Amino acid sequence: MEKKCYVASQQTKWALAAALKKLMAQKPLEKITISELTDLCHIKRQNFYYHFEDIYDLMRWMFQNEAVSLLERREGALLWREGLLELFHYLQSNRAVCLCALRSLGRGHIRRFFEEQLHTIISQTIEGFLPDLQDPSSSDHVALLAHFYVVSLASVMESWLLGEIDQTPDELINFISTVLEDHLRGAALRRGQISSIPSGDPSFPRGCSLEGE
Repeated sequence: MEKKCYVASQQTKWALAAALKKLMAQKPLEKITISELTDLCHIKRQNFYYHFEDIYDLMRWMFQNEAVSLLERREGALLWREGLLELFHYLQSNRAVCLCALRSLGRGHIRRFFEEQLHTIISQTIEGFLPDLQDPSSSDHVALLAHFYVVSLASVMESWLLGEIDQTPDELINFISTVLEDHLRGAALRRGQISSIPSGDPSFPRGCSLEGE
């Protein structure tokens, strides 16, 4: 019985999310009403409040389960690229919805939606490049680097959604990966943690090579 109730609850949430996406592609978020959502889903208004506090709560749930989950499934230095690429493809497929959220809520909200997961995968990547993190100053350095890249990456996402950047998701991820890898390889060399890395070394993200340096 509990399982059936859970399944029914999830189905209602996904139906509301689908209705919200449909309306967000047509009008600003602030002009969407709960009555419109419940009418599209053929449910009573009180059923909405059983699941969500308001439309913004529904939108947060939608992004958490559709977009943020793409990053949560990815761990390790070799997988962060795939997670980000999936995220950019999601943004591309749902561009009208994401633009509605961006224009209604303002810039900075993309970072808030994805900040925790982005921080996790970026930190793991940095730690893979800079394994000597025993002293507090090293940990502080990693935290600052991670914050820098999270804010930068979120800004790139927002600019790309707004049409200020016209590269494809694959081109963007290759660029971001190259910048991150070059920066961190240089930092590792400066700290004396590596002297050279043979091509294809599995301890570094794919595409990383120091041959010729």
